[in-house]
Amino acid sequence: MATSEINENTNAHENENGSSSGEPSNLSVRAAAATVYYPVAPGQQVNVRRGPNTGSQIVRVLPEDSRVAIRCQTRGETITGPYGTTDIWDSIAPGQYVSDAYVKTGSDGFVTIRCS
Repeated sequence: MATSEINENTNAHENENGSSSGEPSNLSVRAAAATVYYPVAPGQQVNVRRGPNTGSQIVRVLPEDSRVAIRCQTRGETITGPYGTTDIWDSIAPGQYVSDAYVKTGSDGFVTIRCS
């Protein structure tokens, strides 16, 4: 999963008479994202589709023993696969979705942000 780090310099500003205003003098926020790759079900070639349902066009097929980075997740058609029954679909690239039932995320729920 992605990690985030927030750094704040919370030194208070002094106003004209020398008292503190309580506002941070310097706010620095940095998000560091680590890419996580999840394995697809062993021995499976997984269809990558244009949308989160089996009616969507197949844009490519992942070979056996592939690993995928999940950009975001969304709800779609309910699918049963090696990792259970779910309506969660993983976006692995813009316009490319695989059913989470074929991806070993270690969770029955969302593991990253929802697609907008």
